[in-house]
Amino acid sequence: SPAESFTERQPSSRPSVQSSTMAKTAFALALCLGSAAAFVSNAPIRSGVVSMKETKEDLAELASELNPVIGFWDPLGCLNFDFWGLGNEGTIGYLRHSEIKHGRIAMAGFLGYLVQSTDFVSGPHKLLPFKGYTPGLTPPEQWDAIPLVGKLQIFTLIGMLESYGEILDPHYTAGGLPGYFPPIAGKRPELVFNLYDPFGFFKDDSEEKKARGRQVEINNGRLAMFGILGFLSEATTPGSVPALKGLIPAYSGNCMIPFEGDFSIFT
Repeated sequence: SPAESFTERQPSSRPSVQSSTMAKTAFALALCLGSAAAFVSNAPIRSGVVSMKETKEDLAELASELNPVIGFWDPLGCLNFDFWGLGNEGTIGYLRHSEIKHGRIAMAGFLGYLVQSTDFVSGPHKLLPFKGYTPGLTPPEQWDAIPLVGKLQIFTLIGMLESYGEILDPHYTAGGLPGYFPPIAGKRPELVFNLYDPFGFFKDDSEEKKARGRQVEINNGRLAMFGILGFLSEATTPGSVPALKGLIPAYSGNCMIPFEGDFSIFT
C-alpha cells in the first residue's frame, strides 16, 4: 500500500558528511540567484505606470529589458491565445501574473530545499517539530513525514492566500499590475502582517526602483524554477543533472503525488 511504501523508504539516519556536502553545495548554488539581476538591462525603465494593458509589442520591449541576450521568445505562440474570453491583453496579463507567482513559489522552494538540507532542520531535535518527525530525512522525505492534518493546514493557508490575491481592483486581467498582491493585514484576526513588505521596508522606494525590482524578481524566479526542478530531477532520477550528480540524495517517492504516503484516490 502507499502507506507501507512510504514507511519502507524512510531512512533511519543519514551520514552527516553527506548532509554537510549537500548543504555547502546547495548554498553555493543559491549564490547564483543573485546573478540573474545582472541580466537586467540598464536601459531606462518605465515607471509610474500602474495600468498594464500590455500587448505583444510591450512584452517584446520588456523581454529586452529582462534579458538582452535572449530577448523576446514565445515559441508556442501563447501570446496569441484568448483564455476564457478575456481577450488577448487579458490573457497576457494572466500569463504574466502566473509566471511571477510560479517564480515566487520556485524561489521559496529552492531556498527551502537548501535550508531543509542543513543539520539545523534535518538534524536531531530535543523538541520534535511535529508528531512523527524523524531526523536525517531529505526535504521531500520531510514533507512525506508531515501528518495528513498538517499538510491539509498548509494547503488551506495556500488557498486563503490565493483567494485574497484575486480580490483586486483593477484585476491583472483587466489592466491591473501583474504580480501585485494586495494588503491583507486585518482581513482576519490572525492576519497581523501583510504578505508583501510586512514591515514597510520598501514603502518609500521610488517607482523606478520598484519597477527595476520587479524585473529582477522575474529573472530570479525564472532561474529558481530551473534550480528547484534540477534538485527534484536529480533526487528522483540520479544522474539526470550531471552538475548535481552525487550531491542530491536520492528520493524514491513521487514528487507529483503530494499525498502519496497518506491516501490514494485510485486504490
